[in-house]
Amino acid sequence: MRVLGEAAGSASLRPRVGYVTQAPSVYADLTVRENLSYFARILDVDDARVEEVLGEVDLRPQAGQLNGSLSGGQRARVSLATALLNRPEVLVLDEPTVGLDPVLRRDLWQLFHGLAEGGSTLLVSSHVMDEADRCHSLILLREGAFVGSLTPDELRARTGQQDLEAAFLALAEEAR
Repeated sequence: MRVLGEAAGSASLRPRVGYVTQAPSVYADLTVRENLSYFARILDVDDARVEEVLGEVDLRPQAGQLNGSLSGGQRARVSLATALLNRPEVLVLDEPTVGLDPVLRRDLWQLFHGLAEGGSTLLVSSHVMDEADRCHSLILLREGAFVGSLTPDELRARTGQQDLEAAFLALAEEAR
């Protein structure tokens, strides 16, 4: 498999690909800014970018707080911020809004669409079909098997279902 023209997993891809795990992957005993500064040094990114990313994920007011004292949504945004530090060409997001309130989900999806409009490719893993409706194209899997690759509108048209969850279920049954 190739990613950005290179063998998947090659060291040269590391600065070009960002990854956000489902569970926040930052240090609880460091502040938001300390976490970002730590990862910025690893990525050879300057402090100005740390400040930019704090604004992008709307965490400037919490920059001096320990991660361990933040809400789940705020910790998720710190993890996202670390992945954005090096302006990745590809950003892999594993269940990026699971357990978050509707306002934060909306705000994060606005950020994701802005990143995509800026030229980044986002790969979003989700079990929530209303999140799939926010994506431009879908790769559908069921029990690890490929079910289909189409847009949300194509999925609706193919199955005759307007609700994406019902459409996915119809396609999954068809693939059995």
